[in-house]
Amino acid sequence: MSFFRRKRLFTILIGFIILVGLIGFSLRDRDELSSVEQFLQDVVGWMQQAVHTPVEYTTNIISNINDVKNVYQENQILKEQLARYQRNLYEVQELRKENQELMSILDKAQSDDITAFKSIHATISARSPEQWFKQVTINKGKQDGVQSNMAVITGEGMIGKVQSASQFTSTVLLLNGFDRSNRISVNVNLEGEEDASGFILGYDQDREALLLEFTDYEGEIPEGEFVFSSGLGGVFPKGLEIGAIQEMTTDQYGLTQVAYVKPSADLYNLNHVIVIDRNVITSDEETVEEEVE
Repeated sequence: MSFFRRKRLFTILIGFIILVGLIGFSLRDRDELSSVEQFLQDVVGWMQQAVHTPVEYTTNIISNINDVKNVYQENQILKEQLARYQRNLYEVQELRKENQELMSILDKAQSDDITAFKSIHATISARSPEQWFKQVTINKGKQDGVQSNMAVITGEGMIGKVQSASQFTSTVLLLNGFDRSNRISVNVNLEGEEDASGFILGYDQDREALLLEFTDYEGEIPEGEFVFSSGLGGVFPKGLEIGAIQEMTTDQYGLTQVAYVKPSADLYNLNHVIVIDRNVITSDEETVEEEVE
């Protein structure tokens, strides 16, 4: 082995011994560190802090971004669930409302006041906005026995009359579109007194009430008394509920007793109706209907 190789090996061996000694010296339990050790420890601490601070800051930012994403996703899910719940709630309310309306129509169709007349069940298929919601279209026409001037009612009361009929559909003029050319002969049944009779002569848009003009009656009628069709005049059958007395007053000359009548039926929320033929069902027709049922 050459001299230079021996010298290099000897140097490595001495260095290794010194390193082991320094390690052993640094691992001893001492109260104080040397100046070199303190310097090295401070440098290492500063370097660790310098590296740790931006890493921690970056980690917090990434964590906050992930939290925001999670909150946004949860918010979207909650919005979808809320929208679905609201749709279901609306559908349930509409179905419940339609069910109540159909039950009301069924009860009315089986009541004594219209069982003597021909009744045709129909559904509102359209409303005419150009007529300020004073007309509706029903899905029954001449093929179903519908004719002009037939009364149209719901479970709550009368809503108008058939204005025109085609083969499969008909147009209904609502009570809020009535004027003097569409007068209705009516009675107010007064307990212990003779019935007060008169005519519905139109609709007051401001009061949202029908105008009733009495004939040969000057007494006072309590608020809430019901008004029914009298059957006179040859258009509407007798006994159809129209509305209730809202207010009693006189005409502009103070000579004629008049009253404002609030319609019993909701004229702005219609789905199912009954068309009433004033012709009374004969015994033969009743037999045919029973056989069909």
